[in-house]
Amino acid sequence: MESILEPIVSSPKLNLYLKQLQDIVNDENIKRQRFYQDIREDQKAEFIKGEVIVHSPVRIEHNIVGKLLLELLDMYVRTHRLGLVGYEKMLISLTRNDYEPDICFFSRAKSDLFTKGQMKFPPPDFIAEVLSPSTENTDRTDKFIDYAAHGVGEYWNIDPAEETIEKYVLKCGKYELSLKVRTGMIHSDVIAGFGIPVRAVFDEDENIAALRKLLSV
Repeated sequence: MESILEPIVSSPKLNLYLKQLQDIVNDENIKRQRFYQDIREDQKAEFIKGEVIVHSPVRIEHNIVGKLLLELLDMYVRTHRLGLVGYEKMLISLTRNDYEPDICFFSRAKSDLFTKGQMKFPPPDFIAEVLSPSTENTDRTDKFIDYAAHGVGEYWNIDPAEETIEKYVLKCGKYELSLKVRTGMIHSDVIAGFGIPVRAVFDEDENIAALRKLLSV
């Protein structure tokens, strides 16, 4: 039992707390079903703790960094037939919240079960979020906790301003910082054999060189 629950469980008001919590959950479920009905394919929107979050357009550096990592990861995964790489508008539906990560990876064990027309997806094996001023707090708090709680094995936070990548690996249900790097190589623990120069995510020439190397293997 998590320590946060101990005073609630030991309280004589446990059942009253339970009713209040159930009312909150029921209200959120109604809002969540409305979110599924109203969301449009041209929107980037998430459902977080009962609120619909519609994202503003990204800054150019956010777009470039996301695209460079996507090209490397997608090429590697498709070449080795490891599964499916998703980007931006794939709705990851967890027990309470729905997210649209910048980049995610599903192993073949999961992606082979996907069906035509599917619009909601289970927790991926890997997620990368490109940080921005409007989303960094959520990426480092709610998503950080939620992704770990639902078994996402590896989580990268990419900072376009600082040109750094933070790699978190799931251990005992929580993320541990494996490394924070600006240069050198970064290897995935979850995507077998995937390793790239860090600069290939921030520099187009480095990206092209890394793509050529991936294709030559």
